[in-house]
Amino acid sequence: MQDNHDTLASLRLWQLISPALPVGAYAYSQGLEYALHAEWIKNAEDVEEWISGQLKNNLACLDIPVLSRLYVAWQKNDVASIDNWSTFILAARESRELVEEDLHLGRALATLLANLDIEDAKKYTTSNAAPFVNLLALAAVKWQIDVESIMKAYLWMWCENQVAAAIKLVPLGQTIGQQMLIRLADVIPCAVETGALLADNEIGSLAPGLGIASALHETQYSRLFRS
Repeated sequence: MQDNHDTLASLRLWQLISPALPVGAYAYSQGLEYALHAEWIKNAEDVEEWISGQLKNNLACLDIPVLSRLYVAWQKNDVASIDNWSTFILAARESRELVEEDLHLGRALATLLANLDIEDAKKYTTSNAAPFVNLLALAAVKWQIDVESIMKAYLWMWCENQVAAAIKLVPLGQTIGQQMLIRLADVIPCAVETGALLADNEIGSLAPGLGIASALHETQYSRLFRS
């Protein structure tokens, strides 16, 4: 049986990945809405391939290694590394929409954490250097959630938001969405392992389809999701 410390850390982790977390992630589709509009994606199989491809070739190569480095930086209170990796991941985002989404989610989480008495979060509530993974790493360190758990949780949260968007846009049935999440969950451990093993000079991704879709979504005539 887990001791009280481990149980509390697990509960805090569930709190961070809950759909009830008031950061607004549900409002974004990360290019998925345009990809469906342009008929790059036409059905459930295409949606799953789109999400799985990003998971393995984008988040595993960028978000996960940066999250792990920010976690270590917060453990050491290494301000220079925190600023460096925060700037790095924002610079790696491939469209204005993706940058603004990252900053919106990061500031929202910073505001929440500040209201939950995490003092280090306060300076990020209005910052232009507040990517979501930075504040997620801060919360994990402060609440003593281990790094592997927060990396897996981050990917799960991202997959869940993408599937929720697809359910509205395709549309998909709820059962199909849950079946998709079961299969995507199988990819998450490998994605975390891949990202955790990357050296600094190997971090980065090239996702032209995502970049084009999110950029064109900024001016899409009719949109359900935020730009």
